[in-house]
Amino acid sequence: MVTLVVATTIDPASIGPASALLAMPGWHPGPFLQDIPSFVNGEVRLLKHDNSIVAEDHLDKRWEEATNEVVDEIIFLSKHTAVSNRPALTVHPIGIPHLREDDVPPQGGKPGWAAPPSPRIGPWLRLLKKIAESHNLIPEFEVTLEGTHHGPVTNSPTMFLEIGSTAEYWKRQDAAQAIALLVWEGLGLGGCGAVGNWNSRSSDRNKVLLGIGGGHYAPRHMDVVLSFKGWQKSAIMGFLAKQNIRVGKPEDF
Repeated sequence: MVTLVVATTIDPASIGPASALLAMPGWHPGPFLQDIPSFVNGEVRLLKHDNSIVAEDHLDKRWEEATNEVVDEIIFLSKHTAVSNRPALTVHPIGIPHLREDDVPPQGGKPGWAAPPSPRIGPWLRLLKKIAESHNLIPEFEVTLEGTHHGPVTNSPTMFLEIGSTAEYWKRQDAAQAIALLVWEGLGLGGCGAVGNWNSRSSDRNKVLLGIGGGHYAPRHMDVVLSFKGWQKSAIMGFLAKQNIRVGKPEDF
């Protein structure tokens, strides 16, 4: 089983961390997925495409069909935008389960759908904060957890790692290096154990948390994640207010 790390060349906050990651030892060229090149390091496959990060649906299924390798999880590298323009490093699951079938998704995905959240979300949020502190990115950068709010469509456990929130920060090499180091250490590419490995033998003795509610950001959920020492399969169902949040009884939806 393999992990897909996905970047797009049209986003500096995506290709920056990808380039920093590829500069680390052990990578070699892998097979193409249609016109998308890949790079291989152990059980990790890094893909670099030229489209919007939320536009390439079913990359897990397409990779499996092309290579016969089973995809265990997907990690997307992306920019983050915010009205506040505050510098940020974010982690979040994906999906738009709050949209009706006839709604038009504003940022990819499929109405009513959410990808299985990566079990690494909680452990990696804690690791990201540690890395950001050691690289003196805090307090300039905020390390934060977001809720589900966009695509692309996947069927494998998925999370986004993002740098925000303006072009100045999307291009920051120190932020790119922090995200690359998060992936490197989190996936155990440096030879140490992977962080948040759901397949570890002790995983059946750890708790799973599912957070529901909140807005685009989920500060209460994040507080729990940062303080909780068990596994975090954190499908935080928080949505942008501008995406028409509907409140009512289950039969109203």
